[in-house]
Parts: sequence; structure tokens; C-alpha cells
Amino acid sequence: SSGINAEWPLRPGSTMCINPTTQRPYPVSIVEQAMKDAHVSVKPTKSAKQQALEIITLLKESIPLERVKMKIKITMNMSDAKKCRDQIKKLFLSIETEDNDGQFQIVGLSEPGHYKQLAEMVGKHSRGKGMCEVVGVEDVAESAVF
Repeated sequence: SSGINAEWPLRPGSTMCINPTTQRPYPVSIVEQAMKDAHVSVKPTKSAKQQALEIITLLKESIPLERVKMKIKITMNMSDAKKCRDQIKKLFLSIETEDNDGQFQIVGLSEPGHYKQLAEMVGKHSRGKGMCEVVGVEDVAESAVF
């Protein structure tokens, strides 16, 4: 290895990001080299997720990098959803399914940065009875070897 403990912050980083040109994850070796070039070191006192997010921000300056979109499912009563359905839908990049039969349920892709806003909106308008959950990430070509 290159002296950087690649297993640790790179695993979250390599699964959280893709090369926007190829729509594929970067091999760890490329991320590792970009970290070395940016003089990024692992800090064992910080969480892997927090470091991965910081590293992603730094690496965006040297290699094309895009966060993988989250697949989010929202479920709430129709009466509660009427107040916020349009706002919720605006935070989705694409909608896979939408069900308005009895209960409002929507599944779609959203930017990772929108999750907190969606969860807060659902909690506020459903008085804690609705659900906002991450059910996966967008399908990405899996040809990179990790």
C-alpha cells in the first residue's frame, strides 16, 4: 500500500462517488493517488463518513467527482401530504413510483444533500407519523474493481 490506510475512508468515499463522465466508481488506486497529490491524510479521531465527505470536497478540485444519488422512500397520510407534496417532489431528481391511493408514497432519486430537508419536512407535516427512509442508491455501472 502507499502508506495511506485506503481501506478506511476510501471505502465510504468510493461507494459515495462516481466519475460523472463514465458513470462508474473510481478504482481505489486512483482515489488513493488523488489523495496523495492533494496531501490528504487519514485522521483516526474523525469518523470515516465525515472524513470521506471532506476528502470528496478536496478531490473534486483534482478529479471529476459526483456524489451517488440516494434512493429515498417517503410514506405519509394523504391529508398530511397535501400540505407538502409539491415541495417534496421538487427535491427529487426523478420519481420511480408514486402512489396516492389511501396513503401518499413516493420513491425516487434525490441528491444526498436533500435528505435532511426531506426528513424534516415529512416529520413536521406528519407530526412524526410519516417516514422518510433511504432505500438504496442509484444504480451505477459496477465494472470498477475495489
